[in-house]
Amino acid sequence: MADPLLLAIDIGNTSVAVGVYDGEDLVATFRIATDQDNLPDEYAILLLSLLRTRDIEPSRVGAAALSSTVPPLITTFMQVCRDYFRVEPLIIGTGVRTGIRVRYDNPREVGADRILHVVAALAKYKPPLIILDMGTALVLDAVSREGDYLGGSIAPGIGISSQALFARAAMLRRVSIERPESVIGKNTVNSVQSGLYFGYVEMVMGMIRRFKAEIGEDATVIATGGYAQLLMPDLESVDSFEPNLNLDGLRRVWEANR
Repeated sequence: MADPLLLAIDIGNTSVAVGVYDGEDLVATFRIATDQDNLPDEYAILLLSLLRTRDIEPSRVGAAALSSTVPPLITTFMQVCRDYFRVEPLIIGTGVRTGIRVRYDNPREVGADRILHVVAALAKYKPPLIILDMGTALVLDAVSREGDYLGGSIAPGIGISSQALFARAAMLRRVSIERPESVIGKNTVNSVQSGLYFGYVEMVMGMIRRFKAEIGEDATVIATGGYAQLLMPDLESVDSFEPNLNLDGLRRVWEANR
C-alpha cells in the first residue's frame, strides 16, 4: 500500500497555495483564488477536482498542515480537512514547534508565513539570510548569523500599487505588469510599465542593500512569490529563487510536530 500523503495548505490574501507531499517529495502544487465568501464545500470541490487531475486519490491524504494570513478561512479549511479528508490539520500558530528563535518585540505579531519561510530557508542555506517575498505585499525578512529571526519590512506589493494607480488616475488605463524594453517609456503603457517594473526593482535592490548593511554583506538573499519570479532577471542581488518556500516550511514544521 502506498504511503499516506501530506496536504500542505498556505492561505494568503490573494491565493491559496496547496502542496501534496509524498515524504519529502513535492508531487503536486495548486493555486486557488482566495475568497472569504466560499463555503467549505466549495473549496472541497475545487481541491478534490484538482487532486484527481493529477491522478492523486484523495483517500491517500493522511495528514494536513495549515497556515493562514486570512483568519476567517482557517475554520473553513479545517472543516474541509475534517469532512473530506478525515484528518485533523496542524494549524501553524502559537504553541507549534518551529525551532526558530523570534527576536520580534511581540513574537505573536509575526505572520506564520514569514516564520515558515525562515524554517525552509535555514534548511537549505547558511545564515545570515534575507528572505524576499513578493506577493500581495512586498516583505523582506532578516535572519541573523545565529539563525534567529530578527524582523523585517512590509510595503504594498506591486499588484496593490498598480491597482491604486489605475483607480486614482482617471487618464491611465490598466496595463499588464511586465518588463518594458526601455526605462524611458515612449507611450503611456510603457511609461506605466517602466514605473511599476523598474521602480520595484530599484526598491527591492535598495532595501537589500540596507538589510545587508545591518546583518552582514555576506547575507544570502532568497526570493519567493509570483512577482519575484517576474522581476528576477533584474534582481541582481538575489542569489536564489524558491517558488515553494512556504509549502516546504509547512512540511518541515509538520514533521517537527508529529
